[in-house]
Amino acid sequence: MRWKEQILLLVGIGISNLGNWIYLIALNIAILNLTGSASAVAGIYVIRPIGTLLTNTWSGSIIDRVNKRKILITVDLIRGSLIFIIPFLSSIWSIYGLLLIISVFGSFFGPSSNVYITKLIPAEKRQRFNSIMSMTSSGAFLLGPALAGILIMFVGTDLCIFINAITFFVCAFCIYLLPNIDESTTNSRNIVSLKMIIADLKVVKEFATTSKYFIVIFLLFQVALLVGFSLDSQEATYIKQHLQLTDRDYGFITSVTGMGSLAGSFLATLLSEKVSTRVYTAFGMLFTTIFYMCFYASVGLFSASISFILLGFVMSFANSGFTTFFQKHVPTNIMGRFGSLSDMISGMVQIGLTLLLGFVAEVFSLQQVCLIFSGVSILVSILLVFKMFFSQKTFISNDRQQLHNSN
Repeated sequence: MRWKEQILLLVGIGISNLGNWIYLIALNIAILNLTGSASAVAGIYVIRPIGTLLTNTWSGSIIDRVNKRKILITVDLIRGSLIFIIPFLSSIWSIYGLLLIISVFGSFFGPSSNVYITKLIPAEKRQRFNSIMSMTSSGAFLLGPALAGILIMFVGTDLCIFINAITFFVCAFCIYLLPNIDESTTNSRNIVSLKMIIADLKVVKEFATTSKYFIVIFLLFQVALLVGFSLDSQEATYIKQHLQLTDRDYGFITSVTGMGSLAGSFLATLLSEKVSTRVYTAFGMLFTTIFYMCFYASVGLFSASISFILLGFVMSFANSGFTTFFQKHVPTNIMGRFGSLSDMISGMVQIGLTLLLGFVAEVFSLQQVCLIFSGVSILVSILLVFKMFFSQKTFISNDRQQLHNSN
């Protein structure tokens, strides 16, 4: 594969990620200015998982049957066009409705891009590519909010939203320049039916029953990650109420986290051909959970900042390793269905864990509850390390035997 194609893909998705951060900051301020309500702003963060839950039972059936490159281009063109309309709306409910539609189309992009990347990038180069992709995401996370602040200060929120719309068009153009990796696809005009969805669920179930090693690793990683995501919902409360820090301090901690993530992604890229995917995945997640605990055990700005710098650093290894592990073990012909279904289940679990953590934190000490959750994620990560390094041969042998018997 030529470097030109990798660069095109990285530039397209990287610019889109940068635009997303600018858009998110601008949208928060625009809705706050429109309504004056913090609850209205919080509604933005509820819409995306709703859109995901509405589509992920059937979107995988479409993704695995149609041309992935066309899906990616179409989704970006539609999202860019819809986002361009937002500044012209004056009702919060019309904005919510449009954001829901954008979220529905957006739910196709992640699973489709994963399949496309897996087919486009040779297996021996995926870990390096995934590390570079993580680095571009970290760069967008670091630069996006800062650039948004400058743009909002001088030109307002509307232009920031327009910029995000344009980044989707740029991403679509970059993908248009890339090769078509689907040699043959099922007729995309097939209507998704309940019968088709049930048949696809059986296909995913059959894969899960014959790939126990992958499923065990997948579940352990996801559980540890989702516990961490639920802890993210309390970080602002912990920083402001428990540590008694200011909004400026919170912004500083967020910024240094991005710096740590960028540094981690850079090192992960350099070591991608020397360090195994198992080390990236298992130990990356183990140290991620450890630094979550360090953060919620912190006593001030310095210790909290160091914890989050290291958290961003090691999480880059975990994400790059797991993405490569996923691409290696899930067949591309069912990757869309498996990815969409797992995203839906993960979303439901994340909502449940976040609500549980929020409820328990209201009853008991926030720090104690967060430390307990962090401890659980560490135990799960230790089990992940054990399974990846000491149980692989046993699992794979059993998987092959079960596959042989089923045939």
